[in-house]
Amino acid sequence: MTKPLLAVTLGDPAGIGPEITAKTLAAPEATDTARPLAVGDAPVLRRAIDVLGLDARVNAVSSVADAKFEPGTIDILDLGIAPGDLPWGEVNATAGKAAVAAIEAATEAALRGEVDAVVTSPINKESIWAAGSKHLGHTEMLGELTGSDRFNTMFWVRGLRIFFATRHLSLREAVEQITRPNIEHAIREAYTALRVFGNDSPRLAVAALNPHGGEGGKFGDEEIVAIAPAVRAAKADGLDVHGPIPADSVFHQGLEGRYDGVLSLYHDQGHIASKTVDFHGTVSVTVGLPILRTSVDHGTAFDIAGTGRAEHGTMVAAFRAAVDLAPYAPRLREAYPGK
Repeated sequence: MTKPLLAVTLGDPAGIGPEITAKTLAAPEATDTARPLAVGDAPVLRRAIDVLGLDARVNAVSSVADAKFEPGTIDILDLGIAPGDLPWGEVNATAGKAAVAAIEAATEAALRGEVDAVVTSPINKESIWAAGSKHLGHTEMLGELTGSDRFNTMFWVRGLRIFFATRHLSLREAVEQITRPNIEHAIREAYTALRVFGNDSPRLAVAALNPHGGEGGKFGDEEIVAIAPAVRAAKADGLDVHGPIPADSVFHQGLEGRYDGVLSLYHDQGHIASKTVDFHGTVSVTVGLPILRTSVDHGTAFDIAGTGRAEHGTMVAAFRAAVDLAPYAPRLREAYPGK
């Protein structure tokens, strides 16, 4: 079988993205399992290689077709935006522009079918805003670029898939979004994603919002008025859905194999669970797009950028996940046609 071609963005040039990308793509495993193509700026990648003291060459190309995928060489789709001397660890509009351009170029290549998946390094929100971007982050940007309004996040940790009913909202706002229609929609989207990624008969658990699942309304009534009715509606349509299950046990039950996926109700509920279990092994997969995108689940770490101390295990995990999930890319295009 042909090895999948993966477009790996460098992320913010002032952060740790170039370093963790260089470490990952310079390892023999990268070309053993895939055809890796960095996307960003060649001077930025060369600086990261120098900082790390890696024995790797850089092959700057202007098109995907020009990449060679040779061991010991990192091919990069060179966008010519960021120089190699941007200050490390600082918000910078040029760095933000370069980060956005890399996402755009990788996404366009995936939409054209030139690459099988996109793997993204972290970006800095202040930097992309300084460059004029209006997006809250990667996911929203990818939604616009692909013409999708169904985008959401799936965490993949030790075989368990974790979904999110709400994402980048304050906790107060997230609780206000826990309504029956919203939870019904989130359940169906999570169930669809489980099927798209090869689980033809998935078992989905829905986390409770309140302590002990609300204790019959004593600690809050969201379980009674919103979550349980949404679960019952899904069951009536033949979906194998369970809950609401108290959040202090549902993720453990999923990791034990009782469920294939868990629907988290707000950002930190699922993030804390997955990252406590395996911080460096948790991979973010964007669902609802017509392309496959995996990502590290951490930020730009400006405090250690340029020191060579960045842990690249999360990028390795995201890269491996893209290799494993690449066969499902045609299912993504069918389930989420986008623009």
